[in-house]
Amino acid sequence: MRIDIGGIVVSNKMRVGAIMAPGQARVVEVEKLKPAFGEVLVRIHACALCTWEQRVFTGVKKVPLPYVGGHEIAGEIAEVGAGNLSKWKVGDKVTVRTLAHCGECYYCQQGEDNLCEQIGKLPRPIPEIEGIGGLSEYLIAKPSQLFRLSQDLDYSIGAFSEPLACVIHSIEKARLKIGNDVVIVGAGIMGLLHLLVAKKLATRVIVCEVDEKRLELARSFGADLVVNPKTEDAPAVIKSVTQGRGADAVFHTTAISKVAEEAFQMAGKMGRVILYGSFYPDEPICVSPNHIHNSQVELTGSVSPATEDFLKASRLLNFGIIDPTPLIHAEIELKDIQKAFELASDPNTFRVIIKM
Repeated sequence: MRIDIGGIVVSNKMRVGAIMAPGQARVVEVEKLKPAFGEVLVRIHACALCTWEQRVFTGVKKVPLPYVGGHEIAGEIAEVGAGNLSKWKVGDKVTVRTLAHCGECYYCQQGEDNLCEQIGKLPRPIPEIEGIGGLSEYLIAKPSQLFRLSQDLDYSIGAFSEPLACVIHSIEKARLKIGNDVVIVGAGIMGLLHLLVAKKLATRVIVCEVDEKRLELARSFGADLVVNPKTEDAPAVIKSVTQGRGADAVFHTTAISKVAEEAFQMAGKMGRVILYGSFYPDEPICVSPNHIHNSQVELTGSVSPATEDFLKASRLLNFGIIDPTPLIHAEIELKDIQKAFELASDPNTFRVIIKM
């Protein structure tokens, strides 16, 4: 419905980009959201299509359809709900941590809100359709979910706050020290973001990747050494350049379980191996418990960003310390959502940004 108020046409509808069936996406209209007491309405201007949304689109990840994804977003505050005493005002540029958490479970109370027991169980952001909800013109947020972006920061850059926050969470689990030897397995978008952050911490970074074009990009991003496991014995190379010790930290960023097994072999004594991201298919890996016992190597995972990680990510982007511009493959209007998903699902592309 469109209402004429003093000559100005106001719509109570908003557009969302919905996956309707595997391989099919289109723009649909739903009721425009209205902020309740203490809430904020954000006008989304940029939403990146993450690997998660790509897997839903291709049918690899099974979820109820139709589905509105979107969690790598940036926009501006369009409306502040009644009773809101926070610092936010209309027009402020923000990114949103869409991973809602309860704030009262065991993990939230320990500051590990990325492991909240209620993730995925809280009410969906868009009542009519399943999904995270960021791939829409408007989104409701609590003030605690908002992180300030500089007014001159491009929205597409601001949308990298979430993936960068994920990477910061991963990097900090490895407790990197100045001068450490770091291995990053995989030079996709997340591997390259790991590279950018690790280099800022004055570490030596070695990137392992089978795609020569991505290895070249890793070199341009500052990798100290690149290794192609197709043509080289990657664990042997790592041992040879670390005087036989192995790496202080290994970040595995691919979705292939067998590669994770090899990544484990690259770590030296007291090394930290971080399994970043999810595996498709989820297959077991072979790890020697005696090796863990004798080397004191640490093997752990990293899932989603905590609130603190989001704050750090937004600041790194605001200050220009991390510049993800080379990782933007294309910017596409919401009306061309089908084309955007098809392009994003091509393994040769990096981030496709939906502009709204």
